[in-house]
Amino acid sequence: KYRNAATQALLTRPDTLIVASVSCIYGLGDPENYETMSREVKVGAQYNREKLLRHLSDMQYDRTQMDFSSGTFRVRGDVIEVYLTSIDEAIKIEYFGDEIESIKIINPLTGEILRKPNSFKIFPAKHFVTPYESVKRVIPAIRKDMEMEVENFKKQGKTIEAYRLEQRVKFDMEMMAETGFCNGIENYSRYLDGRGPGTHPSTLLDYFPDDFLLFIDESHITIPQVRGMYNGDRTRKETLINYGFRLKASLDNRPLQFNEFYANIDKVIYTS
Repeated sequence: KYRNAATQALLTRPDTLIVASVSCIYGLGDPENYETMSREVKVGAQYNREKLLRHLSDMQYDRTQMDFSSGTFRVRGDVIEVYLTSIDEAIKIEYFGDEIESIKIINPLTGEILRKPNSFKIFPAKHFVTPYESVKRVIPAIRKDMEMEVENFKKQGKTIEAYRLEQRVKFDMEMMAETGFCNGIENYSRYLDGRGPGTHPSTLLDYFPDDFLLFIDESHITIPQVRGMYNGDRTRKETLINYGFRLKASLDNRPLQFNEFYANIDKVIYTS
């Protein structure tokens, strides 16, 4: 929820102050895809109701009627309510035909009206969102790498690992083909972003404007943490890969190396 709030604030209010942990150097999803997949609703605008429902599903919001919680939406006649993922508020969209009659920000628990904006941008529920057409295009590349790695396991006599990897990746591909998403989709981010092997993913730093000012608190501890994040993550991922839980491409869903982190920052004040 924090990461959603931070990225949405940066895309709508670039002068925002963001307080982040060292995890800001971990993969977060491509900013362009995140912005492209968002949808703006305006009072008085024509926005087909069924089309909006499809767009909410594409943004990884789950439809519900009972458990109205963060990242879900529900439909009651001509009213659509979306529980936002960045804050504990929901947006209530009231329709008259295909015209948006009113927009209200409400307390999702009590239904209390908090404000009535004329327009509102709904951001995706999850960071790793990619247009459905793009997801379908990368599935052949995922399948090709899976077949190569499964065959390599079999040559080494690791039949259990080969079976495990094949079943896991096939299930993920089926989910992506049907819904455009799967659990652990961030491990396929290299394919989805069109990146080459060894390249780093987008991080929170990529959501900032080029001239942002960075304060690093307790820098005598934080800087060594930045240096150590990459190696720790790689060791864990290599174990998963060796036992057939993940493709080798998951190594590229990783935190930044120190030189990559340093290349992504501009003005810095180190405090201790």
